[in-house]
Amino acid sequence: MAGFVTAVSRSATHSLTKPNQDYIRLLAGLGVEGDAHLGKTVKHRSRVARDPNQPNLRQVHLIHAELHDELRAAGFALSPGQMGENVTTRGVDLLGLPNGTRLHLGAMAVVEVTGLRNPCAQLNQIQPGLMAATLGRDEQGRLVRKAGVMGIVLAGGEIRPGDPIRVELPPEPHRSLERV
Repeated sequence: MAGFVTAVSRSATHSLTKPNQDYIRLLAGLGVEGDAHLGKTVKHRSRVARDPNQPNLRQVHLIHAELHDELRAAGFALSPGQMGENVTTRGVDLLGLPNGTRLHLGAMAVVEVTGLRNPCAQLNQIQPGLMAATLGRDEQGRLVRKAGVMGIVLAGGEIRPGDPIRVELPPEPHRSLERV
């Protein structure tokens, strides 16, 4: 399984959308340099309110460009970074990856997938109904969260649009992703 980076984004404030950049720099154990979610402990406001000492398992947010395609076909006008992601990918089934998968981004950066992003009502500020459009049901009726995956930075480095993504699966048995 191989893919590539289509866009990179960051925001120094806790805004929902993140402006696209020419490149972002990942810092091992911390996240995206210059991003509001950078740090060893959790930075997402709702999680900080519950326990500010939790480890930050949401250092990097990745969304597959295929989701943007699906949402555009459903009538939503979206661009990379608008749903708060740091890295927009194409050609990697992010939602199908097992927990602990390592994504090698560009020449040096490595992000370990920690879980699924839980879509929140803030998405409706972008466009009404967007949150519901990022949720679905599988054949057994179980909730499917489609708003991307979260990860931690194992190895730092710069990432740019066009950079390759190499997927390294963890040893079996694989564990399915859960919301994080």
